[in-house]
Amino acid sequence: MTTSAPYTYVTVSMHPDAPSRVSVSFHTPHIRARSWAGDSGKPFLDLSSDEATVTISTTGAGPVTDQDLELATDLFNAAARYLALCEHLHAKDEAA
Repeated sequence: MTTSAPYTYVTVSMHPDAPSRVSVSFHTPHIRARSWAGDSGKPFLDLSSDEATVTISTTGAGPVTDQDLELATDLFNAAARYLALCEHLHAKDEAA
């Protein structure tokens, strides 16, 4: 299996009469994940490398909404699936 060096890839696309789009791809073991409550008590979640940071907080940085709870649940479930897939592949590679 061929692997490339770790990297973080950030792109910004801007087109007339279209919303701007920012994409961040982390392909590195040097990623950090942290969550904290700001001075106001609002929750924040960061995923970062030395090259880029993605921060998620409540809608409009306002009160926690039903949609915010749904997103937090989706993030939790996606992280659990990611962990399960990593564990499966790691175990498979260790057995080979």
